[in-house]
Amino acid sequence: MITDSLKDREAKIISEFEMFDDWMDKYEYIIDLGKELKGFPLENKREENLIRGCQSQVWLTSLEREGLIFFQAESDAIITKGLVALMVRALSGSSADEILKADMRFVDAVGLKEHLSPNRSNGLVSMIKQMKMYALAYSKK
Repeated sequence: MITDSLKDREAKIISEFEMFDDWMDKYEYIIDLGKELKGFPLENKREENLIRGCQSQVWLTSLEREGLIFFQAESDAIITKGLVALMVRALSGSSADEILKADMRFVDAVGLKEHLSPNRSNGLVSMIKQMKMYALAYSKK
């Protein structure tokens, strides 16, 4: 299975956000991304899978397959669910090394940090940190 590189996925996300002139449209797009998150097993909604630092509840799990890490996530808040869907889309299918080296420049390029509330922005940072922690753990195996 050939997958896009992390850089390719980031570039695609940036170009998708460039299609919108207005931040309300971008928020709608983020909400739509969250609606696409499916298949998070109910049994994974456990305390140990909660991301610390998020105001909303956000659960994140990962698995490694053939040297690539894949994430699954869920949230109880619509915008937060969209944000975690965006991070899953950007980072899933990457090697641990790619994730650890990822500068996540697309977050700034699409304007997320400047348009999110401080709580959501902190939550986004916590999501990225947790995904990088999973990558670090896989890199040590």
